[in-house]
Amino acid sequence: MPGSATTDIIGGRGAPPPTRDFGGDDGDSGGRGASRRASFTGLLVLLAASVMFFAAFTSAFFVRRGMSNDWVETPLPRILWLNTGVLVVSSIALELARRALRSGRRAAFNRFWTGATILGALFLCGQYVAWRQLNDAGIYVATNPSSSFFFLLTCVHAVHLAGGISALGYIDVQALLLRLGPGKRTAVDVSAYFWHFLDAIWIYLMALFFIWG
Repeated sequence: MPGSATTDIIGGRGAPPPTRDFGGDDGDSGGRGASRRASFTGLLVLLAASVMFFAAFTSAFFVRRGMSNDWVETPLPRILWLNTGVLVVSSIALELARRALRSGRRAAFNRFWTGATILGALFLCGQYVAWRQLNDAGIYVATNPSSSFFFLLTCVHAVHLAGGISALGYIDVQALLLRLGPGKRTAVDVSAYFWHFLDAIWIYLMALFFIWG
């Protein structure tokens, strides 16, 4: 009957149940899919550019090391090992946070993600301590080619990491304010993958300097 149909449309038996999003949305599913693809494409471009940068300086590192006799190995501070452990644990915390988010455990996500962000900041503080220890030992950027490469590569990595911490911090604030809806899940994944990449780059730099530095 017309009245029944009208009732269904307005909110009766045939109306779809109301939905609730605990963190907002950024558009329909089709728009989110396109945005997600664009975000990961941008991430791949950034990672490719970063790999090319570090590869170029690695090549220059080995060329400079073998072209003369003025190469003096830089004594690396022991705190670098602690810094490495802190960075690895931060990556583990991010993965635990992502798993918690997928299973709907928002409180656990907030804890793990906040912990990872704090650990990232601690890593940068540890890097500053390492640089200061070298300076106190009389080793500076221009002391010898080895120290030049060490300060250059670790500083560039720290700049990348500072950008990663900014992304982690933004997501952390959004999560604590309950604004982490489906449309922002891509930001969580992209930030985590970029952080894991920086973790891998750091481990590579550690091997480079401890074995050949």
